Amino acid sequence: MNKRILSTAAIMAVVAIVLGAFGAHKLKALLSVESLQAFETGVRYQMYHVFLLLFLGGYNMLSIKSKKVLYNLTCIGVLLFSGSIYLLSTQKITGIDFSSIGFITPIGGMVLIVTWLYLLRFFLKLKKS
Repeated sequence: MNKRILSTAAIMAVVAIVLGAFGAHKLKALLSVESLQAFETGVRYQMYHVFLLLFLGGYNMLSIKSKKVLYNLTCIGVLLFSGSIYLLSTQKITGIDFSSIGFITPIGGMVLIVTWLYLLRFFLKLKKS
């Protein structure tokens, strides 16, 4: 499970860096300031969750079941949150109207919040050593 989590973190990091560079160099001239800021928010939150996955892959006090739950929630949350932001913020240059998926962004955000709350719940249950 750790190898899968760490591999996913590495892939997600590469994608975030590529998209961040693409946004900074290519999209800057094509998008409005607001759309570019939204795109950057998607990249930033994706990268934040790379660090969560790296932590999960190296942390051995969580059960495999808990790691699977956190891994799945993180991946789903990033896909829904950041993925929908990428689509919504670039719709003017793609020519595709993604406005109908706008409701997905807050759902993805809620999934990410639930992920962190699940992890907090685990930490609060730890016995003092």
